[in-house]
Amino acid sequence: MNLLRKFEQGINRLSGLSGWLSGWLCVAMILVVFIDVVARYAFASGSIAMQEMEWHLFAAMFLLGASYTMREDANVRVDVLYGRMSPRTKAAVDILGTILFVIPMCSLILYSSYDFVNYSYQIQEVSVDPGGLPYRFAFKALLPIGYSLVLLQSFSAISRNAQLLCGNKRENNTRQEGS
Repeated sequence: MNLLRKFEQGINRLSGLSGWLSGWLCVAMILVVFIDVVARYAFASGSIAMQEMEWHLFAAMFLLGASYTMREDANVRVDVLYGRMSPRTKAAVDILGTILFVIPMCSLILYSSYDFVNYSYQIQEVSVDPGGLPYRFAFKALLPIGYSLVLLQSFSAISRNAQLLCGNKRENNTRQEGS
């Protein structure tokens, strides 16, 4: 059980790092949007590269922040029903939902994104817009990276919830352990 606990803590640390990076990407995105808006409205000067950077940063923030959200148990669910369940029932629902939905979805996205990212890298894809960003494959590579992190975090969540079902009395909350 100690090895399983260390595995879970390692994944939680990785998700914590990913969440930390996502937070800084949010700050960068806010700065880019601010600069773009000021340039556009104060100086009548827009930039396609700045606009593309905004949505690239948003995508990176979302993809890298998803595993952290899962770690913190802050993902969206139907709380009308879930909120009334006992901790053991919540753990069983979380395990079932992770096995039936999260793992298959992540696996499908990882499988289908390989050719998508690989082709982009092979052709050294750049923006089709004049003045757009180069190295589009680097941003596309965040798709399998982000979903790999969610897949790993789903194993940690299953481990945490299985331990709760087996009678481990520790809190079903990882915030203190993986920060």
